[in-house]
Amino acid sequence: MLAAALLAGCQPLTSPAPSETATPTPLVLASHDSFNVSEEVLARFEREHNVSVQVLTLGDTGTALNKVILSKDAPLADLFFGVDNTFLSRALAADIFEPYASPLLAQIPDDLEMDPQHRLLPVDYGFVNLNADREWFAAKGIPLPERLEDLTDPTYRGLLVVQNPATSSPGLAFLLTTIDYFGEDGYLDFWRGLKENDVLVTDGWSEAYFSHFTVGSGGAGDRPLVVSYSTSPPADVVYATDGRTEPATVNVFPPGSAFRQVEFVGVLKGAAQPELARKFIDFMLDVDFQSDIPLQMFVYPANPNATLPELFVKFAQVPPDPVIFDPAAIEANRERWVQAWVELMTQ
Repeated sequence: MLAAALLAGCQPLTSPAPSETATPTPLVLASHDSFNVSEEVLARFEREHNVSVQVLTLGDTGTALNKVILSKDAPLADLFFGVDNTFLSRALAADIFEPYASPLLAQIPDDLEMDPQHRLLPVDYGFVNLNADREWFAAKGIPLPERLEDLTDPTYRGLLVVQNPATSSPGLAFLLTTIDYFGEDGYLDFWRGLKENDVLVTDGWSEAYFSHFTVGSGGAGDRPLVVSYSTSPPADVVYATDGRTEPATVNVFPPGSAFRQVEFVGVLKGAAQPELARKFIDFMLDVDFQSDIPLQMFVYPANPNATLPELFVKFAQVPPDPVIFDPAAIEANRERWVQAWVELMTQ
């Protein structure tokens, strides 16, 4: 029933490519809500392979992965994109992906490849960090935070919105950042300070950014600080409705406060179209799709041969000291760390 209900809402991202010889074969890509690709880029793949690509969005990363795991005996899709390094070990432990060593991996940097069996292949990467409403802070005469500890100061009371690490990949990334910075003995004290300083926690990134962050909500929100991405500023320019050419949001990089996030794609076991799924992975890793990533999903392409748009080069930033967390350490401790966080923040 779950599979039927979800597939009922699955729509083609573009109109099926016309074919004189056969009806296009449906290929279902499951993903989180932030997946996007230009219609003309996707249409080229559809024409070449006589395929109709259907994108099934399943919520934020953690929620989407849970749905794919729960439906593994009757797969919802042929492949899944959106597992990141915070959920990597969990996804692999669920044994839902078929190995596939794409020939395009030869073009991908080794440090982005985290599964030696190639069940999950890197597609993009980005950095989870603090974003601030530049004009809000300037108007209030409040300095941007210079250390993570500053966020517990009364000066910043009620200003920050974050995501729940139990349901959100950027939320989990930020939690891991605080564990890396404060250590296991100190991260809960920091979060206790945030709680006392009226931090707002949402289930996912979209709610935090578009409903509560003063920039993303168009001024309807009341939080001028949000956990987002170092690539959010160019997105702010692209989607602005007031014609701005400079972002209203600015990256904030206190020492040790940014987390490198890598996103992966894999062929699901039991896929109806495994061969087409493998061809689509090749397509995702090749230059055409990779060059489309920056202004569609606002992250960095994994393939260094891709071209970065000028707007992206101008306003996206690579933090000076990103946290790179061992996926094995995440797998060994994630449930315990998250449960301790939940107990603290909900008591």
